Amino acid sequence: MAQLDMDEFLDRFERRAKAVRERGVPPLEGEARKHFIDSAEKDFLDYSLVASASWEVVDGELVLRIPLGL
Repeated sequence: MAQLDMDEFLDRFERRAKAVRERGVPPLEGEARKHFIDSAEKDFLDYSLVASASWEVVDGELVLRIPLGL
């Protein structure tokens, strides 16, 4: 089993967020276009939230702390 490298893990999420932000919208129309854009926005949010996390191991559990900017 591969060993978890948390810094590389978070970097992968940062790269995924960037890829979602930079990809174009395929030639879709109507509801399909709206669904694609909504899905991309959620993907970007999910990936960027995880990418911004700090982490620690507490009592054998991985804890991610995600800043919410509130």
